[in-house]
Amino acid sequence: MESLGRTIVGRSREQRELAAFVTDAGGGALVVRGETGVGKSLLLDHVADVADRANHRVLRATGVEAESDLPFAGLHQFLYPLLPYIDRLDEAHRAVLDVVFGRGAAKPPSVMTLAIAVLDLLALAASPQPLLLVLDDGQWLDAASAEVCGFAGRRLTGSSVRLVVGLRSDIPSRFDTAALPELLLPSLSRPDSELLLTACHPDIPPRLRRVVLDEAEGNPLALLELPPFLTEERAGHDGRDPFGHQNVPLPHRLQHVYGNRIRSLDDAVRTELLRGALDGVAAGRSAGRHLSGTRYRMKDADDAVLSGLLEIDPFTGDFVFRHPLVRSTVVQLATPNERRAAHAALARVHREDIERHATHLAASTVDPDEQVAAELEAAAESVIRRGGALAAVAWLTRAAELSEDHEGRSRRLGDAAFIAGQAALLDQAQALVRSDVVPGLHNSPASVIASTYMALYQDGDVRFSRRRLVAAIEGIRDGVMTGTDEMLSRLVNLLLAICQYASDPAAWREARALLDSLGGSVPQRSLIYRDAWSDVVRHGAGVHERVEGSLAELRGLEPWDVTRLGVAAYHVDALGQYRPHLQRTVDREVETGATSSAITMVHLIMLDQIAVGDWDEAERSGERALELATVHDHVLFAHHSRAYLALVAALRGRLERARELQSVVDAWARPRGVGFLTQIADAVGTTAALSEGDYETAYLYAIGITTPGSFEPYAHQASRTLLDLVESAVHTGRVEQARRHALAAREAGLPGISPRLALITHGALAMTAEDDEEEAAMYERAEAAGAASLFPFETARIRLAHGIRIRHAQGPKAAREALSRAAEAFQQLGAVAWSARARAELRAAGFAERASSSRLPSLTWQEHRIADLAASGLTNKEIGERMHLSPRTVSSHLYRVFPKLGITSRAALRDALGKVSRDGSI
Repeated sequence: MESLGRTIVGRSREQRELAAFVTDAGGGALVVRGETGVGKSLLLDHVADVADRANHRVLRATGVEAESDLPFAGLHQFLYPLLPYIDRLDEAHRAVLDVVFGRGAAKPPSVMTLAIAVLDLLALAASPQPLLLVLDDGQWLDAASAEVCGFAGRRLTGSSVRLVVGLRSDIPSRFDTAALPELLLPSLSRPDSELLLTACHPDIPPRLRRVVLDEAEGNPLALLELPPFLTEERAGHDGRDPFGHQNVPLPHRLQHVYGNRIRSLDDAVRTELLRGALDGVAAGRSAGRHLSGTRYRMKDADDAVLSGLLEIDPFTGDFVFRHPLVRSTVVQLATPNERRAAHAALARVHREDIERHATHLAASTVDPDEQVAAELEAAAESVIRRGGALAAVAWLTRAAELSEDHEGRSRRLGDAAFIAGQAALLDQAQALVRSDVVPGLHNSPASVIASTYMALYQDGDVRFSRRRLVAAIEGIRDGVMTGTDEMLSRLVNLLLAICQYASDPAAWREARALLDSLGGSVPQRSLIYRDAWSDVVRHGAGVHERVEGSLAELRGLEPWDVTRLGVAAYHVDALGQYRPHLQRTVDREVETGATSSAITMVHLIMLDQIAVGDWDEAERSGERALELATVHDHVLFAHHSRAYLALVAALRGRLERARELQSVVDAWARPRGVGFLTQIADAVGTTAALSEGDYETAYLYAIGITTPGSFEPYAHQASRTLLDLVESAVHTGRVEQARRHALAAREAGLPGISPRLALITHGALAMTAEDDEEEAAMYERAEAAGAASLFPFETARIRLAHGIRIRHAQGPKAAREALSRAAEAFQQLGAVAWSARARAELRAAGFAERASSSRLPSLTWQEHRIADLAASGLTNKEIGERMHLSPRTVSSHLYRVFPKLGITSRAALRDALGKVSRDGSI
């Protein structure tokens, strides 16, 4: 395909579709996909012209292979012209976009957070006139930018913004899974090929004409470029391949054509072309002006223009490559020494840009150079903050290669291996530490860490791995093994993680003694992990405040520090306030960063969703974690995900699925001694049995976790299943054991550790109270714990037990409020069996459901929480901040709530909800 005047040959259908895409009402996104040279860029020029004539503002960007590993590089191109609008956004969205433009030092946002900010920016920019975004060579866009563009593109329908993306079909792209509409560009038909060939090469001899048509196979670029290459003599008269090689893909044949032209240039021009190619100078006349940031400007390259290798951008006057294939061919033809010299020159050009400077510096240096190694190390630290763990591994590996002494090399390889392990690149982590070979030293700290990650994540080995870590820590302590403070910290934190998974009292006691022997060498955060991860009953006092203090400044934390502190927050039931940060961070880490940490982040998000009653979302999070763990061969995390999915299924009464998952987890974890997962499996058994009213089985599972009247040391589920053990004991006539266990919880100080433990301790004391006065007092304390909205399932169970007791003690009427509130909560949660049990108790209390009572059950748990908050006077924005939702989502929920409650305004919410509560409607 080529333009003849204002006519594009053979693309009338595609032109009509693209024109309709621009001029039809409403926004949207479209991918234009085709092979190399099929004419995607020309059609993108065409759609930009159509939009310009229709009074659209057109913004263009081009994917650059040299920048495909730099986070947000592509998005920076697109949004740079919109900088003036950013200051008109609200503070939250402005802070998010400041990260992209390097104007802020905050942690990189998640894909969803950034995409929402981008959508708001685009909507603002499109308010004066419609906006068209044109992206060429989208296959080279960096991962973070591609994810944001895909997310935003799926949400442009009905707006004044349109996005069109050009992709090569022969190269995998991050847009392949973006689910955007596509326009496929086939090769030109034979008649159209003949028309284009005649128009561009009217004097071509007939025999050569046939050869060109056959070789080009309808590819417009080949029809333009082959005739000057194929002379009559080259075409031959015996039908042989004019290129001298059969069955070679067309792009490679075109590179052969371009290669001959490049070789004909003098050295100075070829040097300019090589520098431009290695720095990602644009291809195509309309692309160069859209690349933001400093870019090498080729000079004195007019001969390359005459040879059809370069063009002059009419807007900037700069040389640009005629086609991306020219750019790649230039690099392929250069010798290693030529490439290194070009990279050295480019490193000087980008001396103010730490990441680009490092990229070129690394490629230009051959011999060890400590200064270059230090600059690469600094660049790795910078790119980690921008979500680029994969780039950091590459730069640290190169820094190690350029280190002038073994100590520097070993430290940098250890850092690279550690980040590779966090990024789920376990094989690469192992390979990195194996490359750090020292005669007589086979177990360096880095090798111990890498091999432990492999053994733990892929096989759940908590026994031998723990012994290796203990030996390595003792070796550093005693001076037998060399290790930095950072390496010691990594060893300690990994040991604590393994002890948590093992949940073995002897292992924990040994670990605590070992940390004590290290004295002041143990970081304060590691001490928080030790106390929170081990046994909150014995060591949890004050942990809540210590976690809050460490998480007060999230911006300065690496992703693995955030997840470790998040796990600590979970153990003291303080996770909810940090979930928004986890949700902002997790998508970025999944794509380009610390994948292992990201999976844990998803687990933490899921746990908080379980706690607050968002069980649909929790199940989706669990499935996502399971998929990630499976893809990255994290067998341990896969079973961890199954354990949490089993728990959700048990809570919802999906007992077959719960027990199937429980069985799989238990069969894998118990032989390996992964006590953390076997305890969750037992908790699933307890929950499932309680759900179906099998209290005997529930009790047997519960005492498998801890003995009544005590809390098994270093068993994380011992305190979490307090209510399960007490309730099942009460229902099976084991009143004395139930009472002893509730009193043990109070004596252990559980109410002072977390709001949830305060709630269930007082609830357990109410269930086992020896007289009605004590029962009422303990119930009031449970309600006063302030945890009802944070832990609705536990609260509903306590209310149900209270209602049953006072129905027998004070009569049906007194019990209705507590029973109604319990039944309402169970139904909104989706706890089907518990809801049925509460309704049965209501019927026993003489309650008859009325037709009007059907209104409230139709509210989901989330809708009811939003309605409650709105009735209390909070704005949509304030509700969104509490529930981690956008104000628009809150508004949508309220729009559905009003007709369910039979009201038409926000002002009527309080009365409607209050009437429901007074009437006992459920």
